[in-house]
Amino acid sequence: MAYSGKVALITGGGSGMGRAAAQTFASAGAKVALLDVNTAGMQETAHGNGNIHSYPVDITSAEAVNNAVEQVEQSLGPIDRLYNCAAIMPFGKIMDQDTATIHKIMDINYGGFVNITKAVLPLMLNRGSGDFVSFASMAGIQPALLMGGYNASKAAVAMLTEVIYHENLNSGLRFACICPPPVATPLLQQGKDTAWPKLMSEQEGQELQPIEVIEAIESALDKGEFWVFPGKSTRMGYRMRRWFPNYTWNYIHKLEGW
Repeated sequence: MAYSGKVALITGGGSGMGRAAAQTFASAGAKVALLDVNTAGMQETAHGNGNIHSYPVDITSAEAVNNAVEQVEQSLGPIDRLYNCAAIMPFGKIMDQDTATIHKIMDINYGGFVNITKAVLPLMLNRGSGDFVSFASMAGIQPALLMGGYNASKAAVAMLTEVIYHENLNSGLRFACICPPPVATPLLQQGKDTAWPKLMSEQEGQELQPIEVIEAIESALDKGEFWVFPGKSTRMGYRMRRWFPNYTWNYIHKLEGW
């Protein structure tokens, strides 16, 4: 079943998964609020669709996020779906990657998630309804060489989302934590421009399309499933990580050659 709510808030709406979700929801008649620092990207997302509204926001600022959420609720109405898509993905060996870059990855991917959660979730809980959709990644489940900073940020998102879900059982809300494999979005280019693991090269050409991820989320929400593993082999990758961690690491080292 497609999203039938009235107001969706999407972080990282200037491109990628955020853009695809915004256009999908808006085309179905929902009002969509985009939060991003990428104002030009948000304009492209909203082009030709009056249901999409842009709010230039640095998601690492809790004050800015709180103010934006207040504006959204005043102008568009109660937020009944949160899609947290904002993320960056520069890769590199931890000892080679700039310290500030590692902190920035965590500040945006995890810190931004904390900020938007603290701003939106209490409103949903007070109303006893809403869809809380958190984007982690298979990179938050399965670590890999050259991806440590990103791995850590997405693992933090997955863990916090799981705790939030269990702390708010029977609240009337629907929770979903999304762990997709590589998706065909501009985010991949950040990795390619920095350090591209052979593990990622091995998956080139097999990336999911954003709409496939959106459809998997809708299906999971309708079924009451918390973990969402889009793609044919993603769930098996999750099981391999849990059951055979040494085998997985041995495979990665052999693939990367070190």
